[in-house]
Amino acid sequence: FYYLIRLCPEKILLQCILQSRTLSGADAINALRPFYFAVHPDFFGKHPKEREVNEDSLKRLNGYLENLQKPGFRSFKPTPLTFYVREREPNSSNVQESFSASGFRAVSFTLHTRDLLSTVLDILNSCSLSTEHIQSLNVNSQPHKEAKSTVNRPIKWDKTYYSFTGFKDPEEELEQAHRVKTTLISWLDDNEASAVKKLKTSLPLRKELERLKFELSHQLQLSDIRWQRSWGIAHRCSQLHSLGRLVQQRPELLKNVKGRTVVFTDRSGMSAAGHIMLGTMDVHHHWTKIFERLPNYSKLRKRQLFLEDRISQLLGGIQVIYIEELQPLLTLEEYYKILDSFYNKLHDSRLPFHPRSLRGLQMILESDRYAPSLHEFGHFMIPTVCDPATLQWFIFAKAQEARENLKRKEKMMITERELIDTSTEKFSLDRLYKEPSVSSAQMIDCCKRLLEESLPYLQGMHLCISHFYSVLQDGDLCIPWNWK
Repeated sequence: FYYLIRLCPEKILLQCILQSRTLSGADAINALRPFYFAVHPDFFGKHPKEREVNEDSLKRLNGYLENLQKPGFRSFKPTPLTFYVREREPNSSNVQESFSASGFRAVSFTLHTRDLLSTVLDILNSCSLSTEHIQSLNVNSQPHKEAKSTVNRPIKWDKTYYSFTGFKDPEEELEQAHRVKTTLISWLDDNEASAVKKLKTSLPLRKELERLKFELSHQLQLSDIRWQRSWGIAHRCSQLHSLGRLVQQRPELLKNVKGRTVVFTDRSGMSAAGHIMLGTMDVHHHWTKIFERLPNYSKLRKRQLFLEDRISQLLGGIQVIYIEELQPLLTLEEYYKILDSFYNKLHDSRLPFHPRSLRGLQMILESDRYAPSLHEFGHFMIPTVCDPATLQWFIFAKAQEARENLKRKEKMMITERELIDTSTEKFSLDRLYKEPSVSSAQMIDCCKRLLEESLPYLQGMHLCISHFYSVLQDGDLCIPWNWK
């Protein structure tokens, strides 16, 4: 047996014992279909925070799976991931779970396996998803359990084997990785070269994007062109090229877009904020229909503003607002129905609010909550199903706190902007920004601690403050706001 160990690499010997074939990349994708369905960002369109977290985690998961398939790739680092799962399943005993305010289950786990099969099983088990379908792939779906049934204990090589062969002890590597937590400096050391390379590759496309955006904005006299999702630069350029072709083919359709904002998103229409939404999966025919309907949308937009004003009068002058960063991306029709239903309920209840007693306060309507709350920025978050009497009591009880939060918001926004400018200048960053799911308080804390450091790695880079470490496809560096 001792000579057998000398002749056979550990990986091959383990495979012989377990008698399972290697899982291919295509097999892994098929096996993970239930997982992708449960966490796909498209199912979280009304929940921007959960969508951003899942998008970021999927990027890092795909990178991990790609590395597993690279021949001769031996350097693995434990990769912590967090996903919001769309459906609630029975809790798993070996993962950390919590529930967001929207009711989705947050699942956190760490990948540290070195083969596709074990990784796929870990992902499915961590999210409490079935692994029975893996049997149809003709691979050993429970390698760890079968190994235990054979020898009644996990296979563990004597330490002399590693000292004799020169192979690295995986248990020792894993223990060391757990002991040494990722720090900002160590992560930048490991990823700076990759980010610089990707950034240099993306520079021509970035210039092309700015040129296309400027030309279209000037030609159509648009207020702005934005993107709802964090698509890559190449993807954004192709979307602007598509809009440019439509302008050339049907210039008469675009005479009503002056002063408007165009947002590239998942579906076409007009948003609750009055912006033109162009679905990135739609063809020119769908976009043409949207531009043709702009006069009708304008009429509905006026009716929406009138409804908001009527609700404000019934609630003592409190202003009804719509915040894209905090609310689902609703179409104008969807939002109008919400306003109309809420107005009729208020009108029938005839709440005794003194006129203009709540002027200066703000509220947003939400269709996926059941209890009113007060946001840290001072605006009330009111469910459309909220009982009028409960609504009245809550607003009266929280009015003073809301005014104080609004004042604090103004100071916080100024502080945040100043810290971003100071940090950008100190580190010679080309750009410093944050994900929508990162609050102003978190951004302020992050920037203050960054300014205490000396970070020459960041010169000329694009730095995004997020919840995880990652290098985006165009070279943007993402670091968690609470970095160590």
